[in-house]
Amino acid sequence: MKPIARLIAAAAVAAAPALRAEAAPRESDADVAALVKKDMAELAAGINAHDPVRATAHEADNVISMEAGRPTSVGVANDRQGIGMAFKYNPDWKVRLIDETVDVAKSHDMAVYRATYWQDSSAKDGAPLTQKINLIAGFRHPSGKDWEIGWYIVSAMEPSHKR
Repeated sequence: MKPIARLIAAAAVAAAPALRAEAAPRESDADVAALVKKDMAELAAGINAHDPVRATAHEADNVISMEAGRPTSVGVANDRQGIGMAFKYNPDWKVRLIDETVDVAKSHDMAVYRATYWQDSSAKDGAPLTQKINLIAGFRHPSGKDWEIGWYIVSAMEPSHKR
């Protein structure tokens, strides 16, 4: 057998198990949407518990966070620090989901979460406040890893007002 033929035969033998292996079943759009919604529910629970680590548990190491009234934050450590400062600034800060939607890319390597929340807080005199906010988050699914938040944007739809 010629050297090139031996090389081709060896490559074919080595590749045979991979060719026979069945591809892992692909998650449905509904499965991806459910995972993303679960991750976002855990984020909201972290905010409501005033736990910065829990509130950022599904963020990528290089997450980009954009909110009105503050500079863009880059990196999960910076986001944790900022969220921790917000907890100290307003210990009554909580969020309540109004509605949510997840758009899943055909490639299943990214999804966009869109939601509206009530953001509750209190005024300096202790009066309860609320405001409606929009949240948009980009999820990505790196090969071999769990879904993670790569970026998010929070935008108030209205000024804070008494509840």
